[in-house]
Amino acid sequence: MKPFQVYAYGVIASSELHLLSMAFPSPDSYAEIAESHFMTGGEALNSAIVLSRLGVSVQLDGNWIGATPIGERLLATIARYGIDTQRLRVEPGFAGVREIVFSDERTRTIFGNYVDLLSTTRKWNIPRKDDLAKARLVCVDPPFQAESALVGAYAVELGVPFVSIDCPYDQALASSAAAVIISGEFRNRAYPQVALPELFAAYQQRAQGLVVLTVGDEAILYGRKGAPSKQFKPYAVNVIDSAGAGDSFRAGVIYGMLQQWSDEQTIQYAAAVAGMVCASFPGVLNSPTHAEVMRFMQGER
Repeated sequence: MKPFQVYAYGVIASSELHLLSMAFPSPDSYAEIAESHFMTGGEALNSAIVLSRLGVSVQLDGNWIGATPIGERLLATIARYGIDTQRLRVEPGFAGVREIVFSDERTRTIFGNYVDLLSTTRKWNIPRKDDLAKARLVCVDPPFQAESALVGAYAVELGVPFVSIDCPYDQALASSAAAVIISGEFRNRAYPQVALPELFAAYQQRAQGLVVLTVGDEAILYGRKGAPSKQFKPYAVNVIDSAGAGDSFRAGVIYGMLQQWSDEQTIQYAAAVAGMVCASFPGVLNSPTHAEVMRFMQGER
């Protein structure tokens, strides 16, 4: 048996999450903060926490952690979920990756230092092939360019399936993935003029695995090369906090793949996980257990 079910490589951040009791304000206006929480940020870390809550063992790797009180608190938070942090590097003189999130019923607005992280000298680990070899499945974020691509290449070489998110259809992180998940946010930024069916076809004709396009609370589009696309309408929930919804959805897809479920069952499960996270605050830290997800899907809400 492999030591870890999932090796997760990508962005690891601390987050201040503020729930607003009214809509996010326009310039020079005001909004009321109802609750504030210290939370986690970054796709890899959020997915790792949700997976851990579902009972999946995870080894986490990615950017460095700041040698600061906030960095110490972040590491302590990660440790509470039983996530393996042996590869995480605490770097003196580095403030760490931080974000401030304001969430209302329909939107989330993020302020952070991700551009600084990605546009200056490398502040993330080089992945190790032996770590990937210990996992049944790999979860990879694309922002770290050559190192992210190396994770995908190692996974292919080792025969370990990997799941990626928000990467162009002509990159190996999309075409070689066991599943690639494309969010509406990425689609609007990278392909603003491309119609949804046309973009899905561009991913699908190049993909070796499952292609999933999410569109907020609209129907999820998914399918594989050579097969008709399918749709699934997300569960209707009272959205309290949408931060981490996409990361939670990816965790649900990974869980389904570990169970060797059908695409249909996997997408339904992932949508339930994401819906439950959106209906709680702070969502990721309070993400559901597997038993809670199954009750939700059976209508025991």
